Amino acid sequence: MVRAKVYVEVYVMFDRDGNMTPVSVIWENGRIYPIDKVIDVRRCCGERDRAESMRYTISIGNSKTELFYENPAWFVERKKGRVCV
Repeated sequence: MVRAKVYVEVYVMFDRDGNMTPVSVIWENGRIYPIDKVIDVRRCCGERDRAESMRYTISIGNSKTELFYENPAWFVERKKGRVCV
């Protein structure tokens, strides 16, 4: 399955130690999606570009998805050709 990076804005909370936790995602159309829960956080490498990033598995409503932080940008992956409105 071919996926495309969709760069998004993310509201982030920082704790006293400098750890960041995403709190909401602002999609391409400007809609804000509050993150209900961060399920998992781990380092990962991209399959194509081998860039190191942090992968946040999150839940928004009834959906579970992955949000990536590749300094200095945030992105999600979606199937190429799919358009969300």
